[in-house]
Amino acid sequence: MGCKPKRRYLLILALLLGVTPLCTLRTDGQQDPTRLRVVVNLVQLNVAVTDNKGNYVTGLHPSDFAILEDGIPESIATFEEGNGPTARLVDIAADVGKNGADESASGQERTRMQESVSGSSLENSREAIISAIAGANVFILFDTSNYMYRGFVFAQDAIADFVRSLESADKVAFYSYSRNLYRAAALTSERSEVVRGVRTSVAGDDAALYNSLLLTVQDAGQYPGRKVIVVFSNGPDNASMVPPEDVAELAQSAGIPIYMISTTEARLEPVSTAVFERMSSATGGKAYFAKSWRDEKKAFASIRDDLAHLYSFSYYPKPNPNRGWRAIKVQLVGERLKKYHIRTRNGYRPRPRRSSAGNEPPPTSESVPN
Repeated sequence: MGCKPKRRYLLILALLLGVTPLCTLRTDGQQDPTRLRVVVNLVQLNVAVTDNKGNYVTGLHPSDFAILEDGIPESIATFEEGNGPTARLVDIAADVGKNGADESASGQERTRMQESVSGSSLENSREAIISAIAGANVFILFDTSNYMYRGFVFAQDAIADFVRSLESADKVAFYSYSRNLYRAAALTSERSEVVRGVRTSVAGDDAALYNSLLLTVQDAGQYPGRKVIVVFSNGPDNASMVPPEDVAELAQSAGIPIYMISTTEARLEPVSTAVFERMSSATGGKAYFAKSWRDEKKAFASIRDDLAHLYSFSYYPKPNPNRGWRAIKVQLVGERLKKYHIRTRNGYRPRPRRSSAGNEPPPTSESVPN
């Protein structure tokens, strides 16, 4: 993402620090009166697996995946495929032992499963994990700037149809933006409220996409579990103070995929095209460029299909002295799976927070996103 001024980065990063971590690692300086607390919450990954034709690969098991964080092998704590139920690894291990035959996990994987549930930290917070990652929250961000005058009604129709089709999502929020962000419908399970927000949105002036997207990431990051952001933009950003690189890195660190749907108007601007593609790819989402209102509806349908076929799993990071950017690599195990392709985020940055040595708050069990 490149180097950025320290002060600006810390100001932006501070927007995401208004929560208490589930678990932290502490590094106490002997001379420094402050303590740096590095948040290493449960890390959640949304992973798409496709073949050479772009078809989704289903029916994979935890033993088919290997996760490396900075080269350190990690143990999967929970596993979910598509819209199916979340399975704790202890449940999977029990099923394997009951059936006598191991068709879902190798002996090595069973050992990893048993190890992953033997620690007291996972035993004590098992129910918190399940409640934290169940379901999915979808945040929709709609461009209502003056770029949208000609195709406004068609875009509203496509978004409204998308909202109604999200049967598997727990909750949906609808935001619109021009120069400022407008929270038209807060996160809710009532689809009618969201559609009402879509229908009552009106066109504005200049477009501050990256400012608004940063605030949307901040809002989404306050909720536990699976989150995605779907952006509909009809043109380039001409009013933001925040660079897109900072927004992308914060979304990566929060584990929030960004799906970008744009029109040919934005495609005519090479910088916007490159930014949209880079941001969606870095966060594990996808970018679409629609030539017509029919293509817009197809793009929304593709996103809905993607959400229904994602593998979602989580892990507790093993001890890692790296306080900066941590690279995540997800691989498929076995020769027969090497021909498939994986799409997910490629890393995150643990969020530091400073507190005085004498006034450090006691740890809590509040569950927050990583």
